[in-house]
Amino acid sequence: MEDRSTTGSWRNKLGFWKWAIASVLFRLILTYFSKNLNLSSRPEVSTPLTSLRRLAEGYWLKQLSMSPYSGSMYHGSPLLLSILGPLTVKKIGGLSSELLCSLVSVVADFISAILIRATGTSLVRSHLHNWKALGLDKLFKGDEAVPSGDVAALVYLWNPFTIVSCIGFNTSAIENMFVVMSLYGASAGLVPLAAFGWVVSSHLSLYPIVLVIPVVFLLGYGLDAPPRKLFAQSNLKGGEKRSADHAELKSLNDKFSKTNFSWWRVVIFFFWAFVWTSYVLIMCAISMKEYGGLGEMFKRTYGFILAIEDLSPNIGVLWYFFAEVFDFFRNFFLIVFHVNILFMILPLAIRLNHRPCFLAFLYLAVSSMLKSYPSVGDSALYLSLLVLFVNELEEMQFTFFLFCGYVGISLLSPVMHNLWIWRGTGNANFYFATAIGYACFQIILVVESVSAMLNHDRKIRKLCNKV
Repeated sequence: MEDRSTTGSWRNKLGFWKWAIASVLFRLILTYFSKNLNLSSRPEVSTPLTSLRRLAEGYWLKQLSMSPYSGSMYHGSPLLLSILGPLTVKKIGGLSSELLCSLVSVVADFISAILIRATGTSLVRSHLHNWKALGLDKLFKGDEAVPSGDVAALVYLWNPFTIVSCIGFNTSAIENMFVVMSLYGASAGLVPLAAFGWVVSSHLSLYPIVLVIPVVFLLGYGLDAPPRKLFAQSNLKGGEKRSADHAELKSLNDKFSKTNFSWWRVVIFFFWAFVWTSYVLIMCAISMKEYGGLGEMFKRTYGFILAIEDLSPNIGVLWYFFAEVFDFFRNFFLIVFHVNILFMILPLAIRLNHRPCFLAFLYLAVSSMLKSYPSVGDSALYLSLLVLFVNELEEMQFTFFLFCGYVGISLLSPVMHNLWIWRGTGNANFYFATAIGYACFQIILVVESVSAMLNHDRKIRKLCNKV
């Protein structure tokens, strides 16, 4: 039996690497046809914040000793400008600039997939240990557990949203890599890495700053688990019924029933976050010394995000709303939409503090719905994180409906955009209808996933009462 399980695990590993390498080769092939595909001009793929075309213009302005923000085109990080800017104008070894930038995205996607796989492996291991600690190991067959880490990594690599973002000449892959790096560092206990990923991802796109809550929960409480009070209850029953024969089970139970928050690790995290933030700000100050300093950077990057100055069409809903709203009410609705994200943070954190990785998925999904300039790269990340909980969300409803909805929106959105912009046979409402539908499907996904996770916790509670 052990030989069979070992052989099966090796087959799974070989199967994963085979498909992972195939996805990289598939991306490399598509990069040669990236100009013909013209994905960099698609509003679903590139945004004013992630477009490398805008980054190239900012770098060109900087080469002319002008502020990279003076042209009102570039609104990203000056550090990203310094790193990727040379790749947009130079040819190395006969490779075009677009191909070089696409190679960077390919590497970033592959690193993200490896980190997602490692996080999923830790989650599955924690899931099995939790069942054993609760005395439910007889009811649960570990061999039937889906290797969610491998599946989630492959879903990320082969997701069409990820692929078009990778070859779409934008920085979404890099932003996603730092988000996943933060979650992996927190789940693996690598505090400096978690702080680095969180600081850089927040610096690049602002919205990942809300991930500080799940990261703190991961460092303080550990990986996702059933409600902690179940371990205390099971521990009491174990003391009454299983004294000598289950010493190992009781030690596991004591390990997982700790409700003490590890404040020391959180303090270390904030220390490293302060260190990395200071380093990033110092580097930005040096880069912007001749162009207005940090004040100009904050105004042109974070101010641009919060003020929603660019109303060009995208797959979000804010561009249409603020194109129609009266200027007198603009500031009021800006506050309403941005605060709406903050209103969801605290209730979800209180209810799901025992599942920080799942909480991170929810925060990313909510941010993707309500952010100023969303893209399909945001959806690619949270959809792959959702697969990490395939063992817990078995009873999730409307999965086929949601799958068809995402596919339908992906097909209709380019058609409606073409009818409106190029053919002139439609209007803005055509394209906005697909954005509304996309937002509705994301809302259903969030609601149903939360409901399925809470039902899973109730199921475990009932099983614990029967044991």
